[in-house]
Order: sequence, then structure tokens, then C-alpha cells
Amino acid sequence: MATEASAEAMATTAEKSPITLERKVRSDLDTNLPKPYLARALAAPDSENINGTWSHKHNGMSVLQQHVSFFDQDDDGIIRPWDTYRGFRAMGFNMIFSFFFMIFIHGALSYATLSSWIPSPFFPIYVRNIHKAKHGSDSGTYDTEGRFIPAQLENIFSKYGVTQADKLSFKELWHMTNANRDIFDFFGWAASKLEWGALYVLAKDENGFLSKEAVRRCFDGTLFPYCAKMHQGGVDKFR
Repeated sequence: MATEASAEAMATTAEKSPITLERKVRSDLDTNLPKPYLARALAAPDSENINGTWSHKHNGMSVLQQHVSFFDQDDDGIIRPWDTYRGFRAMGFNMIFSFFFMIFIHGALSYATLSSWIPSPFFPIYVRNIHKAKHGSDSGTYDTEGRFIPAQLENIFSKYGVTQADKLSFKELWHMTNANRDIFDFFGWAASKLEWGALYVLAKDENGFLSKEAVRRCFDGTLFPYCAKMHQGGVDKFR
């Protein structure tokens, strides 16, 4: 029995599948990042930040729970519509966009996170059940339990970051969300476009690129308080 994988067994491209040549995946990740395909429950590492965001406290939450915790204004485990509205306003979105995101997010996600079959007229989102609200046609960087998969983040940029390494232009971001679409998943298509579009508006640099670091910090939620402080003039925008 063979003990080492052959070159063909490790190939990431197929001659008769041109799309595998166009969208390249990283084969060198384990050089800098231990077990890059292991889903992380508490941290969101990449090849430059192998322990995740420095000094960030996970408080025992999954990475997906950390992603939404900025909007839990009073830390009671429940995100109410007005919490979401205030969170978007704090990051610099205007009243119209903040109201729209509040309606869309709570209208779409609230029921999935409830512990009861009976809908709530207040449309709360329960942080402990946020994994139930994971939609299709996404990047696959969160698994179905809300863990973070570093290799998926890296492959976003190896596949679609053509103009600059570890950055996405708006066109490349649009291409990526198109490529991730699951058949007949109309809600997932719309949700993905809105999420990535909002992230691009929030975190693009002066040259119109969205950096891998901004995306990584979006996944673990540390981007949002950072942007809120930046909006208030407390910190400079990172690259």
C-alpha cells in the first residue's frame, strides 16, 4: 500500500476542466499555517495571522457568533432590530441604508434563530443559534456550525484576486459572488451580493480594493468596532 500521495492524487487542476485552471487554489498553505483545512471554532487565522486577530477575546463564542456580536449592544445574546440599525449607523452608513439592512437582516434571519416554532413579532436574532441562519451561495468560509475554515478564505483571493495579490476589486468581488451561486438559491444569491457589497463599501481602500485582512476581520467581527472607531475619528483606516 502506498504511503505517499502521487502527483496526480494531489493535482488541483484538470486538463478537461478549464475552470480549475482559471480559479487556482493554494497548495502551499501548510507552509505557514498549521492545518489550514481544519475548521476553527474560536479564531479566524490566515497565513499572515496564524493565531487570528491579535488581542481579540473570543469569550467562548464561535467565529460566526463573534461575527455578529458587535450588533448585540447590551451583550444579552439577543440582537434586536434597533441594535442592528444602531450598529450600521455607528459604522457610518446613512439612515436609509441602515434601515434597509435592519429590515432585510431581521426579516430574513430572525425566525431561523428562534428556539420556538412560533414567530416573534419583535424579530430578534439569537446569537447562540446564529449558525441556523447560514445561507447558501456563500464562500464556504464558515461551516454549518459557525466554525472558520482558513483555506476557504485564502482560496477566495487565489481564485479571484487577479489584479492585486490578497485584494479584490469590485469587479472581482462581483465575479466571486456569481461563481458561488447555488442553483435556484435566489435568496442566497441576493444575500451574498448584499453582504459583500456592504463590506466593500465599508472597508475598501482609497484605490477601490478590498483587502484580505479586512475580509478576515469581518469574519471574526473585529472589523466592525474598528470601523465604528474610525468613523468617530479614533483610528486611521488600515490597508
